[in-house]
Amino acid sequence: MADITNDSILKTVKEKNIGIIQMWFTDVLGILKGFAITPSELEEALYEGMGFDGSSIHGFARIEESDLIAKPDIATFQILPWKNNGTLEARVICDILEPGGAPYEGDPRYVLKKLIKKLEAEGLTYYVGPELEYFYFKDDKSIQALDVAGYFDSVTIDHGHTYRRETVSALQSLGIRVEYEHHEVGHSQHEIDLRYDQALKMADTAMTYRMVVKEVARRNGCYATFMPKPIIGQNGSGMHVHQSLFRGDKNEFFDASNEYLLSEMARHYIAGLMRYAPEITAICNQWVNSYKRLVPG
Repeated sequence: MADITNDSILKTVKEKNIGIIQMWFTDVLGILKGFAITPSELEEALYEGMGFDGSSIHGFARIEESDLIAKPDIATFQILPWKNNGTLEARVICDILEPGGAPYEGDPRYVLKKLIKKLEAEGLTYYVGPELEYFYFKDDKSIQALDVAGYFDSVTIDHGHTYRRETVSALQSLGIRVEYEHHEVGHSQHEIDLRYDQALKMADTAMTYRMVVKEVARRNGCYATFMPKPIIGQNGSGMHVHQSLFRGDKNEFFDASNEYLLSEMARHYIAGLMRYAPEITAICNQWVNSYKRLVPG
């Protein structure tokens, strides 16, 4: 939607007869959380936000400071590409606020926004392009793969290709640019690559992507998981994140005169990633299953 305003959202919900609006946010473990409101509550939500008990969310507020507010970022309003029980639904991604209106320090989206603001003060724009891998299984109670295909195998043995393409269509209907999709190395392992974008928008997109993959699988009677290492002896799933810093149209990581085409800023950036690898790992790989990917073979 172009030029989104509170009024344009209210108008769209009424004209499209949208019955449910999902309010999404992310906890500190990277899990998509949310609750649903009806159109009658939407105006209040848009202007004031909706209160909820933050003490029940992992890593959020303590009992004595449990009241938090989910305030919609109206730029993220989208109509979801399916109906539930015949009802059209929309979603909006929320910022988490304290009761007085200040940003909540434990909101991962706010943490990223603070970093982006620092970069913008130096005239820099942070771009990311993630590659998210996942598996399809017969159901959520087994690790029975849908196929035994491998990397880039054709549709004749790639039994998940119809689900991938349905997922791509759903993502495109949400305005998400997809570069390509293919079967990955492991049995029933897949990847859909997204066109790089500014960091905050891509963070929202990555959360949406995971939900869409899982929902399309569910609607087709199977189960999708982003678990890092669900099958012993098969490749694990990862999320490569291509990263770049631009100053206007200039790629600050590129230097044609350098042997490896890397600027001084790029080399410092890589050094920073290496220096803080333990801290990054503690935050980004908090599941024991992540480390099962590291065994030989």
